[in-house]
Amino acid sequence: MLLDALTLNAGHNAAVVVLGTAAFGLAAGAVGAFVLLRGRALIADAAAHAMLPGVAGAFLLALALGGDPRALPALLAGAAVAAALAVLAVDALAATGRLKDDAAMALVLSVGFGLGMVLFSVVQALPVGGQAGLKGFILGQAAGMLEGDALLIAGLAIAAAALLALLFRPLALLCFDPSFAAAVGLPVRALDLVLLSLMLGVAVIGLGAVGALMVVGLMVIPAATARLLTGRLATMVVLSALLGAASAWIGSAVSAARPGLPTGATIVLVASALFVLALLFAPERGIVARTMQRVPAAPRRDGASPGRGRSMSAAG
Repeated sequence: MLLDALTLNAGHNAAVVVLGTAAFGLAAGAVGAFVLLRGRALIADAAAHAMLPGVAGAFLLALALGGDPRALPALLAGAAVAAALAVLAVDALAATGRLKDDAAMALVLSVGFGLGMVLFSVVQALPVGGQAGLKGFILGQAAGMLEGDALLIAGLAIAAAALLALLFRPLALLCFDPSFAAAVGLPVRALDLVLLSLMLGVAVIGLGAVGALMVVGLMVIPAATARLLTGRLATMVVLSALLGAASAWIGSAVSAARPGLPTGATIVLVASALFVLALLFAPERGIVARTMQRVPAAPRRDGASPGRGRSMSAAG
């Protein structure tokens, strides 16, 4: 069954799920490389947790207006609005000077998640149908993905990847040397907003596939894995995208073969396993390679002292 799911032979629905989540993983990995280098992982986590009240609020609003409360575009729109408000709240709290950035992020994350759980409880108590599917937005429930949902996710993921490719050089300067980027006339603030928008967009489109609690993991873990394998940004972005797609492909296939496993958690565990392998066996930055560099070489027969191993460059 697992092999069938991996090779897209487990039926049309399983193939749709695997391809849809893989498209999301590709975009998440690519954007995650810049999120990691720019140090925006925590604010991404805060925004992801804040999406939960947005989803529940969109359900309640659609229900009150007589629309379909289960429509994915409406739920994703609610998540996007809530995530954007969370980012603005973090920025506003940090701007007061009374809270540091990490404290502001932790506060927004906690409030967003708590409010989301309360609203989800309210939704679950309503005498209407369809609210059971909202639980999938917490840990992911790709098994219930329809073909139209998968096409929407894939289309948005491709659009995010295309925008990232278009702005690759300015974003690279922003991540590595924002002062130089400002000096050469690049709109640093606007580029930061673009990166945040890409981050939020990827988080929103992956909400139904991997869930709010796991979506940031699929952005950060493949990027961290790629960083262990290379020191070149272009190669890192490509590797991160491929690792994200592979993690989503394998994780969603495992979840399809074992329906009791939550999709988002399974995908993140696969990504984490790849990270551990890279942490151990990366050619230059891996633990094994670094340990071998510290092992003294055997004395030479001519009495000369052995040379020391090549030092590593932290910058890459």
